[in-house]
Amino acid sequence: MNFRIADTFTASLSKLTGDEQKAAKTTAFDLQMNPASPGMKFHKLDHAKDKHFWSVRVSSDIRLIVHRSNDSLLLCYVDHHDKAYQWAAGRKLEIHPKTGAAQLVQVRETVREIVVSRYVETEPARSRLFEGVTEDVLLSYGVPTDWLDEVLQANEDSLLELAEHLPAEAAEALLELATGNTPKPATPYTGTSPFDHPDAQRRFRVMTDIEELERALEYPWEKWSIFLHPTQRQWVEREYNGPARVSGSAGTGKTVVALHRAVHLAKANPDARILLATFSDSLANMLRDKLILLIGTQPRLGERLDVYSMNALGQRLYELQYGPVKLASREVIKTLLKEAAQTTQEHTFSTSFLLSEWEDIVDAWQLASWEDYRDVRRLGRKTRLPEAQRATLWSIFEKTRHELKQRSLTTHAGMFSTLTSVIQQRTTPLYDFAIIDEAQDIRVPQLQFVASLGGNRPNSLFFAGDLGQRIFQQPFSWKALGVNIQGRSRTLNINYRTSHQIRRQADLLLDPEIADVDGNTEKRSGTISVFNGPVPTVQSFDNQNDETRAVASWLQQCQAEGVSTGEMAVFVRSPAELERARDAVIQAELPYHTLDERVLASEGKVTISTMHLAKGLEFRAVAVMACDDEILPSQQRIESVADAADLEEVYNTERHLLYVACTRARDHLLVTSGDVPSEFLDDLSNS
Repeated sequence: MNFRIADTFTASLSKLTGDEQKAAKTTAFDLQMNPASPGMKFHKLDHAKDKHFWSVRVSSDIRLIVHRSNDSLLLCYVDHHDKAYQWAAGRKLEIHPKTGAAQLVQVRETVREIVVSRYVETEPARSRLFEGVTEDVLLSYGVPTDWLDEVLQANEDSLLELAEHLPAEAAEALLELATGNTPKPATPYTGTSPFDHPDAQRRFRVMTDIEELERALEYPWEKWSIFLHPTQRQWVEREYNGPARVSGSAGTGKTVVALHRAVHLAKANPDARILLATFSDSLANMLRDKLILLIGTQPRLGERLDVYSMNALGQRLYELQYGPVKLASREVIKTLLKEAAQTTQEHTFSTSFLLSEWEDIVDAWQLASWEDYRDVRRLGRKTRLPEAQRATLWSIFEKTRHELKQRSLTTHAGMFSTLTSVIQQRTTPLYDFAIIDEAQDIRVPQLQFVASLGGNRPNSLFFAGDLGQRIFQQPFSWKALGVNIQGRSRTLNINYRTSHQIRRQADLLLDPEIADVDGNTEKRSGTISVFNGPVPTVQSFDNQNDETRAVASWLQQCQAEGVSTGEMAVFVRSPAELERARDAVIQAELPYHTLDERVLASEGKVTISTMHLAKGLEFRAVAVMACDDEILPSQQRIESVADAADLEEVYNTERHLLYVACTRARDHLLVTSGDVPSEFLDDLSNS
């Protein structure tokens, strides 16, 4: 007998208390070991539409719902007695007449009417979205026969609510269709089992042993984190004759596409070495964990997949070539600039300006002479500098460069510049393919290095990123560095991670269209989320104590609603505000872990972190604290600019930073201030 588990079971299991989950898991294990055991208390659900539904007693009030046939036992749902029976009464397992896939379909008669979710504000009636689409086309997308009429009547107000009642492949195809795309119809399945259809395999898994069942029940939250939408597969498997990029707002699956692209290239090229890189060590660790989940039963693939942060990769390669590298820290650079400036007469440049000019222009572009600095295009640096001022500045930078050389120190930019020269002289590629995640924050010398890795080989370079999440580097032209993605850029517009309400509110922080220096644009207006959730809460308090109490109470409420501590996070602007986050979590009496650049979140604990380290992470509930005036945007950054025109770049990246923090949340979001609120909160509240 085949023993299967449905995604509806793992989703319902996660909503039970810890003790209830343990009891349900024990019963599930017993069922797998011996479903015919006399101790198994099966009860046939005579009132269910599907006569193969049975309940199994877990405890006095908890019931498993299983679909039982001669050759199969499927775990479908678990809940308290009445809710479990109600769920079974409204479902049936059927084979789709067009696609041939097994589907758990909600019985249309049990839903009195499709209404706009209580979370979605009602607007004037709108035209039907799928007018003119034939029933045959809808069936080809996996829409159940019973739901064709409702789909044909759907408008923008009702679509999200309707999608919640449909099988995943049907809901996602309709969302694609609603955003102006043409989904690919499912290929009719001719295999022996409807459970083996690719769409069915997304929701039904065969459990071959206790260990596999245990893993499936232990990590229900992680299963969707590596899910690849069928319409995204084309971007994973496509042949590209030059550098390619996928972009999209937070939660649209860019990282998942990057992961699947790396695995696809490894499978298609058995002798190739593949690099998967991102901008921080903590994100690289996250990618490794997801890669393990993805390759699962094919661990040998991992031997040809290298996962690094960009700086860690650069340091490793440099040391293999030249031995230990002495990197100058930011504080050392700052001190050397300050000392050089003190010996230079008649200038009014602040240390903060000198440091930013060094990082964004002189060091980034590895300018080695006065002529280089005099003639460089200062993209992203709006401060106008006459030649006389540039000459003064260069005298400071030249002294700093000399002092670094005297101390045998180099910078990350210098390290990558050296590596680029070495790689360009190689006759064989260091990596056959390179995939770069969070590419919006790649720096000039890093992109030059990556370009040298790829050469001009087809498929060699693949990038994933979101211009709306750029929080570090100044904008610059990729095309000028030999990385031209025009014609090979795709924007993803279906959001799988963040609720409609959180996505819509966070988008208020950004322009509806963002362009890079080369003219490539990313539009946010066409993005749609696949599920609803509570409206985010934005609150300002008179003092920090009131804010702390409110955040603590909110965290406790999330826990009461079934969110585990490991699925919660609290983010603040900088290390100076971390203590405020800790106070809130401590007051909530929850265990916590403070994230740093090298360590991922600790299992079972609330994650506390700065916004910069939040990139790439995902949680069910997120509180963003201390969004006070002079903290966000950072007063220190504002004071560092030498010209009012440079303020635009500061404000843009600070907005992006708050956007990143807010969009780490899947279901629940709280944004607070404990003083005069940041001006950004007005934008965030204007929904």
